[in-house]
Amino acid sequence: MSNKDLFDLSGRVALITGASRGIGESVARTLASYGAHVIVSSRKIDGCEAVASSIRDAGGSAEAYACHIGEMDQIEAVWSHIENTHGRLDILVNNAATNPHFGPIEDTDLGAFQKTVDVNIRGYFFMCARGARLMKKGGGGAIVNVASVNGVAPGHFQGIYSVTKAAVISMTKAFAKELGQQKIRVNALLPGLTDTKFASALTTNESIKKQALTHIPMNRMADPDEMAGTVLYLVSDASTYTTGTCVNVDGGYLTV
Repeated sequence: MSNKDLFDLSGRVALITGASRGIGESVARTLASYGAHVIVSSRKIDGCEAVASSIRDAGGSAEAYACHIGEMDQIEAVWSHIENTHGRLDILVNNAATNPHFGPIEDTDLGAFQKTVDVNIRGYFFMCARGARLMKKGGGGAIVNVASVNGVAPGHFQGIYSVTKAAVISMTKAFAKELGQQKIRVNALLPGLTDTKFASALTTNESIKKQALTHIPMNRMADPDEMAGTVLYLVSDASTYTTGTCVNVDGGYLTV
């Protein structure tokens, strides 16, 4: 089997959350370029449609669907839409996340705590659960949860966010263990410091960014596109015996 065959996603339906920008957008464009029909999802439909439209203009197959994974009714709505429209899902990339509190962990208020847990833990959990049900009907699939290196080494002033990303890592392994016999593979991507709007509290403060780079052997931030290749591997036939794995894409940060 050639490398092209291994990465060919033709005929597969993929849902990517948080796909209107950053890592999610890069993943959506990459999977579409390898033949997948991508459902570009995020909270606001305009951003989703802009990405989906540009994918179609480039010859790919894409649609937009707004979904806030912190809202259970919206999670149910997106899965009803996919089942009614496509009757299957082959790939799920859970990328949408939130980090409303940047500061001392003891100053985390209940609102920030609840919002972070609702999106980063509850949202991921029920997206995985509903995705698994639909994948079972189709004979299998691949799920990638975008966690973070902060789930292994908590980030300074990113306490509750780091806690939730550690939960995503554990969640990934739990789903992988139970779904393996259903031909559903579940893996996690652990990005390091990446140049996105989401990480702007770190990337736009020169003092914080300079300090962060001293802990990265490659001495630079990642571009969002540098995350997409790992996701492509994890959802393609190149990784058919890979499940329960957490892949660090961090410029060497966790080796220091």
